[in-house]
Amino acid sequence: MAERRDKREQKVGKLIALTGAAAFVAIAVNSAVSAINSYSKNRRRKEVRGSKVQINLSASEILKLADRVIAKSKGVYDAVASVPLDKVTFANVVLPLAELEAQQFPLVQSCVFPKLVSTSEDVRKASAEAEQRIDAHISICSKREDVYRVIRALMARGDWMSSEAKRCTQSLVQDFERNGLNLTLTKREEVQRLKTQIDELSMLYIRNLNDDRTCLHFSKNELAGLPLEFLKTLDEAEKGKYKISLRSHHVSPILELCKVGSTRKAVAVSYGGRSEANVDILEKLIQLRHKLARLLGFSSYADYAIDHGMADSSTKVFEFLEDISGNLTEQASRELAILRQLKKQEEGELAFGIEDLPYYVKRARDQQLDFDYGVVKQYFPVNLVLSGIFKICQDLFGLRFELVADAEVWHSDVQLFAVIDSSSGELMGYFYLDIYSREGKYAHTCVVALQNGSSISCGRLIPVVLLISQFEKEVEGHPGLLRFSEVLNLFHEFGHVVHSICNCATFARFSGLRLDPDFVEIPARLLENWCYERLSLKLISGFHQDISKPIDDKICESLRQWRCSFSALKLKQEILYCLFDQIIHSAENVDMVELYKHLHAKVMLGLPMLEGTNPASCFPGSAIGYEATCYRRIWSEVFAADIFASKFSDDLFNQYTGMQFRSKVLAPGGEKDSLQVLSDFLGREPSIQAFLDTKADTS
Repeated sequence: MAERRDKREQKVGKLIALTGAAAFVAIAVNSAVSAINSYSKNRRRKEVRGSKVQINLSASEILKLADRVIAKSKGVYDAVASVPLDKVTFANVVLPLAELEAQQFPLVQSCVFPKLVSTSEDVRKASAEAEQRIDAHISICSKREDVYRVIRALMARGDWMSSEAKRCTQSLVQDFERNGLNLTLTKREEVQRLKTQIDELSMLYIRNLNDDRTCLHFSKNELAGLPLEFLKTLDEAEKGKYKISLRSHHVSPILELCKVGSTRKAVAVSYGGRSEANVDILEKLIQLRHKLARLLGFSSYADYAIDHGMADSSTKVFEFLEDISGNLTEQASRELAILRQLKKQEEGELAFGIEDLPYYVKRARDQQLDFDYGVVKQYFPVNLVLSGIFKICQDLFGLRFELVADAEVWHSDVQLFAVIDSSSGELMGYFYLDIYSREGKYAHTCVVALQNGSSISCGRLIPVVLLISQFEKEVEGHPGLLRFSEVLNLFHEFGHVVHSICNCATFARFSGLRLDPDFVEIPARLLENWCYERLSLKLISGFHQDISKPIDDKICESLRQWRCSFSALKLKQEILYCLFDQIIHSAENVDMVELYKHLHAKVMLGLPMLEGTNPASCFPGSAIGYEATCYRRIWSEVFAADIFASKFSDDLFNQYTGMQFRSKVLAPGGEKDSLQVLSDFLGREPSIQAFLDTKADTS
């Protein structure tokens, strides 16, 4: 890895040597900034060509639009349901539903997205209410036996316009059948009853965690190592002690920074054993999920959750996780030996426990790496990072980003960009950039599809997406600066933006981010790799007081080492959770405590499970949202590493490779098999080896 990296950097090193690093960065940034010019200075507000997204609706307008969307949808579904079974064709059955989906989606999102970004509380409330109405209508549509019967009749006839049309029809049938529409009435009712019970218990599980108000009390000495700024945020208890809640914003700093081992252990035990009532709830949830899966024709809930994804089956997920875990054992053992020695030096002969992992990983990193997060942050002004991202995506994927002047937006901080194909000049789509912090706004970084691309008989619709974040804005001449973790998040989400814009799927249901969930994160994970490479780091960085001075080579190397430092041991801990999640959703009547104890010792190199904790009580991923699919974060990172190592690492800005990735991986959307898409691009099936190499590359 190091040798390949040196060769790669030598190629561009000549350019840097000729112009100077500062000049190189300045040229790159100026190039990017000049690309962000006015798309149409004379364009009137609200005239964004090709976008059906409605901006700045009032609360009453949102609710009226939601009602119109529902009425239109019901009319189309009724019309499809009325088609005689002997007269069904793709044109009179699936095409109307596909056109409805394409045309209605931006209207639905016009109702829904204001709850995330609007400055008006009334608008946010109306948006949330509209979403509930639309969701209830969609739920009704997904259970319409009359529509399902007509589509099934078309399936039997095999009247296809294209392979994409066939895939669209099959997808519609699968959606209906995952709701039990292919079952008898009695079994169908049982499916709906089980789904209702699962939803209710899932929400109760999460509510129990959210309602937990347990606090621990510690003296200042017992919190040694925590910064004064953190202590000032704590409420005081009796006798001069501080209150520590079992919330991540308290737990994480203590486990990572507190020098007192007994304090770390007490917090870890309480955090891992909270909400004991959830143990019974999770057991009931798992039983209900297995019943649901069997009713729908699956052997387990895990196979139901994974069906039609890249992984394809629970067996393949097991093999994937165990293969990675086994290959990481040697590296993780070396890491654990170092951490144990550190604890011995600091705390004597006390045994190393799983609760010590965050603290001593940080201690080891601090000793090995000359790395100051505060210093690093000063090199990432938000506008400079954005310019660098634009430049990288422009060079790699043949895109041009142009600011749409005077576009209607919901806040003065929001910008709208047109995305243009650099070669043809074709308008490919739009994205809104809403990245600065304000009250009432969604608190996390994410991408929201506002209009999915499609090109069916109603004409081509271009993608429109929204990138949301909560970065600090420039104040009194001081630029907004990004932590390195925020730079990573921005690159990741921009990967979703590019993916959405470059998606050329015919049908809206395969466009935007409506893709195989095993696949959808891979392009975004891929783009993160540019955050660790010296050449791209210099492109996106500049000292906030003099942006012509990019981040220095020493910090670049520290960032690269930080990425893989003690990563094997931490990844094994994540694999432990994923295996636990897979097993409880693959087999019935599992003793979850005994299972976790067994897995813990096996995966974590003999480290025992922390007594007094029970993952079943506080493992929300298995309760709601990610049940049987926790593996997907690792899955996407592994295959993104394979793509980067085999195609990009030797030439970071090779547009030929980038355009190949755009056409072969980003463009098909969900209309092709994901595994085949990656195999076509790589010239072979994806491999885990490149990912394993990055974990071993600590030089």
